[in-house]
Amino acid sequence: MKKHSPHFLALVNQAKKQIHEITPVLLQEKLDRGEDFRLVDVREESEWSAGHIPTAIHLSKGIIERDIELIIPDLQTPIVLYCSGGFRAALAAENLQRMGYSNLFSLQRGSQGWVDAGYEMLEAGSKIK
Repeated sequence: MKKHSPHFLALVNQAKKQIHEITPVLLQEKLDRGEDFRLVDVREESEWSAGHIPTAIHLSKGIIERDIELIIPDLQTPIVLYCSGGFRAALAAENLQRMGYSNLFSLQRGSQGWVDAGYEMLEAGSKIK
């Protein structure tokens, strides 16, 4: 696990008080039920290319606030954000809430939590079966 600076962790902890989180199990249940929501990977391009959660789209933390309205213009659209450990997604969720998005979740422990729960990642170029 990466070691994060105390100020970064304080920022993330503050953001997590303002947002809703979802567990990997609940995310998988939403996927299994075919619920209508957008799953957004906010990791860097290299992380996305190494593997991502099935059905996810990629809008990295560096551009999500700039581009989200082009991809998901409806502020009521249910959105689940994830990164590798749950930190960047929490920060992105807080910012999107400030922009008016009201149905947001951040994946607890991110893609690492997803893998630890026994779920698979899609490799770049793979098709969902």
